[in-house]
Order: sequence, then structure tokens, then C-alpha cells
Amino acid sequence: MKRIRRSALVPFSARQMFSLVDDVPRYPEFLPWCSDSEVLTREPGRVLARLEVSKGTFRKSFTTTNRMEPYSGIYMALEEGPFSMFEGNWTFAELRDDGCKVELDLQFEFASLLMSMILSPLFEDIGNTLVDAFSRRAESVYA
Repeated sequence: MKRIRRSALVPFSARQMFSLVDDVPRYPEFLPWCSDSEVLTREPGRVLARLEVSKGTFRKSFTTTNRMEPYSGIYMALEEGPFSMFEGNWTFAELRDDGCKVELDLQFEFASLLMSMILSPLFEDIGNTLVDAFSRRAESVYA
């Protein structure tokens, strides 16, 4: 099982950062590996979302149920996709008046050795750069 943890201190509020991560349909605008994304259902405290990841001509999608704790956390659990296990947590902690701490904790394991060989490097790269990508997105949207 792979585990990736990343964090960043950003000059934006927890509310702003939460809103960016929650805005799933806009992911393809700024995440180069995300070829498609959509919210399948949204109800209070819960979002079902699908992402399509691509590298070259290879494309794979997965669906997660995201438990939403407005402005403090998003907790993702696998519904469908090439994983035997996938879960992740985004947390957003206010730091006085001058920003927040954004943390991402991802754990995943692919359902087959072939999927692992193909997708592990891509998902490791995604996990390692995701917090930075959202930080840059915040700068372009809010600065």
C-alpha cells in the first residue's frame, strides 16, 4: 500500500482552500493529469465524484464518496475504480488572519499488479504535486 502525505502553509483562508478542492468540475482547468471530472450527486455533507486520470493515451477513471466537513475537511473513500483500496483526507486549519495549513493524506493500493505497474508512478506524482497545484490555483483565483 502506498501512502502520501503533503502539507503547505498558504496565504488563503481555510474556506477558500476548501472551496477549491470541492470544485471538482474545474479540476481539468489546472490539473494536467485530470482529463475529466464531475460531481455525480451532491447532498448535505456528501458528494459522489468521478475523476478521469490520463497519461498519454492511457485513461482510467475512479469514483469516490467524499464526506464534507465545510471549511475544515474532505474525507474520500473509494466507490469504484482500479484500486483495491483508496482513501484520502484533505484538512484545512486556519492560522490566525494570515492563511491556513492545507494537508493531504492519501493511501491507495491497486487491484492488480498490471494496474499497479502502469498507474503507481502516475498516482505517486499526482499525490506529490496535488497540494502545490491547489496552492497555485488559489493564487490565480484569489490573489
